[in-house]
Amino acid sequence: MTRFLHTADWQIGRQYSQFPPEEATALASARIEAIETIARLANDHVVDAVLVAGDVFDAQTVAERTIRKMFNAMEAYAGPWIMITGNHDAALPESVWTQAKRLGVLPSNLHLALDGKVLEFADLGFAALCAPLTQRHTYNDLTEPFDNWETTPGLLRIGLAHGSVQGILADDIDSANPISPDRVRLARLDYLALGDWHGCKRIDIRTWYSGTPEQDRFKGNEPGFVLLVDIAATGVEPNVKQLATGRFSWQQWEHHFDVASDLDALLGRLDAVIPVDVLQLSLSGEIDLVGQQRLMQALGKAQAKAQSLVWDLSNLRLIPTAQDISNLKADGYLGDVIAELRDLQTQSNLHDQEIASQALALLTSMLAERQVVEERL
Repeated sequence: MTRFLHTADWQIGRQYSQFPPEEATALASARIEAIETIARLANDHVVDAVLVAGDVFDAQTVAERTIRKMFNAMEAYAGPWIMITGNHDAALPESVWTQAKRLGVLPSNLHLALDGKVLEFADLGFAALCAPLTQRHTYNDLTEPFDNWETTPGLLRIGLAHGSVQGILADDIDSANPISPDRVRLARLDYLALGDWHGCKRIDIRTWYSGTPEQDRFKGNEPGFVLLVDIAATGVEPNVKQLATGRFSWQQWEHHFDVASDLDALLGRLDAVIPVDVLQLSLSGEIDLVGQQRLMQALGKAQAKAQSLVWDLSNLRLIPTAQDISNLKADGYLGDVIAELRDLQTQSNLHDQEIASQALALLTSMLAERQVVEERL
């Protein structure tokens, strides 16, 4: 029996520039923490090796401190770490890997394939057939040589590659690097460990993407895992199990307001937000002034609880009720302006509707804030 962990797409050094600095720092740190979790799982499950199928780093220009932190995170597992390069950290003549070598931080138990080769681990019962990327994009299948590579009889043949299985994945796969869907059969592989697709995905019984161990985008394709793989002997079907490694949960919410209960439903969801949530919220429909005030208060509270919460209210129209306007005491000219803006919101011209909604939201919000100040005086 051979047992190993299959992981990929660590993307160490990734920059989260769309987030404020304090949020970006936590998200980047979680990627290092995921490696520490992988090392712990490797020990807990007594694996023979950890296979890393490319994109260990997110870019070729990674800070020295980040490189050191990554290798430090691997220290807890003393067994073999078998790595290949991906499209983000391809084995160029000058790369993040040459920098790591100059720093002297590559551990002795790291088996790094910077070119296509077979690495045999006879005492562990398997051979790793490695197809690293030596440039960001290739247009030929780097796993094709597997078909003719010989390994010691009796050893499991484990393929390790980074790219897109042709005809299987969506068009927005991270890289163009093609991989034949028949590679397992043609190369007589017992398992093909793949990277590049950031979600956990089974291609066939012997071909898997592990996905990234820490979610890094708003895409619900099962990120946040490593795969625990058991293979009893050559030719025997692998037993593959997901092990959770992710810390943060990235979610996109879309919520439309038609009736008053729609707001209550959203407020209930916001109240349940927890610190590991990274949320992107899009709201649409219509809301009155009292509802808007309740909404903004709830968003502020949830934002303070979540790791990150951003919202888009551009498609949410503020429609003050007669009672709202009465409560604002907007008499005379202001009352006439508000009435005119409300009328414009019903016009067929979408541009006029949008401008009127924005102006009405701004005006009524200012009036509401003025009222609060006056009440405090």
